[in-house]
Amino acid sequence: MYDHKSIEVKWQKYWEENNLFKADDRNTTKPKYYALDMFPYPSGAGLHVGHPEGYTATDIISRYKRMNGYNVLHPMGWDAFGLPAENYAIKMGTPPEETTNKNIATFTSQIKSLGFSYDWDREINTSSPDYYKWTQWFFLFLYKNGLAYKKNAPVNWCNSCQTVLANEQVVNGECERCQSEVEQKNMNQWFFKITEFIEDNGETSGLISGLDKIDWPESTKISQRNWIGKSEGAEVDFKIDDFDENMRVFTTRPDTLFGATYMVLAPEHSLVQKVTTEEQRAEVEKYVNETKKKTDLQRQEDEKEKTGVFTGGYAINPVNGEKLPIWIADYVLMGYGTGAIMAVPAHDERDHDFAQKFGLEIIDVIGDMEDRFQKTGGVMKNSQFLDGLGIDDAIQKMIEWLEENNCGERKTTYRLRDWLVSRQRFWGAPIPIIYCDDCGEVPVPEADLPVTLPTDVDFKPTGESPLVGSKTFHDVTCPKCNKAAKCESDTMDTFVCSSWYYFRFVDANNNQEIAAKELLNKWMPVDLYVGGAEHTVLHLLYSRFFTKALHKFGYISCDEPFMKLRHQGMILAEDGRKMSKSLGNVINPDDVVNEYGADTLRMYEMFMGPFDQSVSWNTKGTEGIYRFLQRIHRLYEEIDFTKCDCKKGDCSDAPKGMPQMLHKTIKKVTEDIENFRFNTAISQMMIFINHVSKEGTMPKPAAEIFLKLLSPFAPHIAEELWEKIGHTDSIGKEEWPKYVEALTIDDEIELVIQVNGKLRDKFNVSKDIPKEDAIAQAKELEKIQNFLEGKKVIKEIFVPGKLVNLVVK
Repeated sequence: MYDHKSIEVKWQKYWEENNLFKADDRNTTKPKYYALDMFPYPSGAGLHVGHPEGYTATDIISRYKRMNGYNVLHPMGWDAFGLPAENYAIKMGTPPEETTNKNIATFTSQIKSLGFSYDWDREINTSSPDYYKWTQWFFLFLYKNGLAYKKNAPVNWCNSCQTVLANEQVVNGECERCQSEVEQKNMNQWFFKITEFIEDNGETSGLISGLDKIDWPESTKISQRNWIGKSEGAEVDFKIDDFDENMRVFTTRPDTLFGATYMVLAPEHSLVQKVTTEEQRAEVEKYVNETKKKTDLQRQEDEKEKTGVFTGGYAINPVNGEKLPIWIADYVLMGYGTGAIMAVPAHDERDHDFAQKFGLEIIDVIGDMEDRFQKTGGVMKNSQFLDGLGIDDAIQKMIEWLEENNCGERKTTYRLRDWLVSRQRFWGAPIPIIYCDDCGEVPVPEADLPVTLPTDVDFKPTGESPLVGSKTFHDVTCPKCNKAAKCESDTMDTFVCSSWYYFRFVDANNNQEIAAKELLNKWMPVDLYVGGAEHTVLHLLYSRFFTKALHKFGYISCDEPFMKLRHQGMILAEDGRKMSKSLGNVINPDDVVNEYGADTLRMYEMFMGPFDQSVSWNTKGTEGIYRFLQRIHRLYEEIDFTKCDCKKGDCSDAPKGMPQMLHKTIKKVTEDIENFRFNTAISQMMIFINHVSKEGTMPKPAAEIFLKLLSPFAPHIAEELWEKIGHTDSIGKEEWPKYVEALTIDDEIELVIQVNGKLRDKFNVSKDIPKEDAIAQAKELEKIQNFLEGKKVIKEIFVPGKLVNLVVK
């Protein structure tokens, strides 16, 4: 009887007691393999069925790699800082540390129940001072190398949460956590200089070029490139009418300068007050104030109706001297380009919509175009010295003209801005900076790290960090002059903690440095990284920045953190909707493990469909996998292995059919694991078991080989049956089976027999059967003779390996 509960408890205890999954830092003979999951935030809801999908995939790969002779590092930890724990503390009056540690205990128990082969000695918790000490070290490393700085900047502000929000935390203009309206405000904030690494930096590859050397989904690479937003073109100076001052704009289409009919400034641009006439001032100021309530994301939405106000001012087009009206509009951002644009409504869809709404002139300067808004094909017209040129040639000629006439220059710009890391919340890593009245801004000495979170705080948000009100936190002296000073009261964005954790796993218990350099160079980069596609931009971009910064200053030998990245699809509820407590459709993995076992849950989540696609949960499918494992268990109890006198370990001398089926299965499962086709690997194992059931027997070497193939997917039952057939050591220490290519090719094939092109029968023949024999045997089949009776065969067609077609009349 298959008693999954006792089997799984037994082998989980065995693995833990024997420390089977500990990575060996000292081993120099085996190749290394670093497999990593995007570590989870330990929420109060506990593990959901979406978590094990990615974890099972990395566990399959890790077990497979160990059996292939690799020294595998496969760790787990907790991304424990964040707003949910702090909001819970505000609501319940419970310190975030207390609820976080309780949640971690729950997550740990749940994950261990699934039998994942983690090296638990390397477990980390980002909210522990032992960890965030090194987050603070990273801040100081960046600060001392000119990559961390403070400045006044517009930010997304949630009045309800009383904190700054990153762009990705704003959804449809609302805070993603409390659904309150988000507004823009200026604050003094800390930034990391991620833009320093957009392009190659010395021997360190840039955030753009580095994408070419890593194995990531192309959609993720495209998202990264789009977020960086590289644009090549020119900056052009437009003289402001009646002022001795220029308005500088950036454009990727300097070829269309003759088609510019109006100018647009970002509402917050410094020139707005200067160019606005008294007649227009009230209307302009009203619009500027309205814009302050919108986030950058809201302002950039393509679908929203265009809005704007005329300033009353004009600028002079440098190529033809035309006076162009200056407007302000919220779709122009101060953070991109120069915060000012020249509008060419004939050849820019956004400008076109704006011009049509406000009745502004539209001048067509490109002819013969399939799509007037695309930079493809076409010949310049109405453009004086550019007329007759193609677009690319016109761009180059216009840039040369601008530079020769001192009214512009070639320029490359980027959408990516430096990373704002300040947060006005408690539950995050404190920023290690001290403010002294005499010495100013002073970094905390490394010897004094960590700067720990205080306990005398009121968690309720006030618009300032809760740390502001702590007496103990600010009871410090200046490291330079020893006078009374104050600590920085903002904490760091939790993305900071999760942007370097893969380095800490390399040497998690090192109290002297983030990790020993020799171990960083031994284990890095991560060979396989698995997590949700929702992290395609920021987490991955920030992690790449940290890696490139360390590489730039000689700490590590790699300049990309994750060589291979794969995203799992979302597991939906049985009704096809996203699982949600409010909808009552959440599947608890604990319930599945209790009823069917961890091996069933692991295999079902891999069998549901292609790994990277979203699929709906199906309880019947879970039951089907459970029956499959029961069937395997029963076969290994019932089969008498002594009936087969197979002597060779690869079963090549087994009865006809078994060698081919076995080696086809080895090949299929091996290739599918390598290519993340876990569902089809399981299908092939089902085909093998069907074959064994039909034959009623299986050579012992084949039984051993099958368990090795099964073990990465369902390790508990594989260990149990491995022991049952006479082994005393763990199956995980065994060598992965190798297939014989010749035995993966069937000796026999199924040949289709057609009469006048219609299928009439099938039969098995030798794969090398000659044409004459195939046709002769086909004519002897009883079904075929019925179709030939009284007719004349006028043509015989033979397609080797596929079919015989007899044409009759």
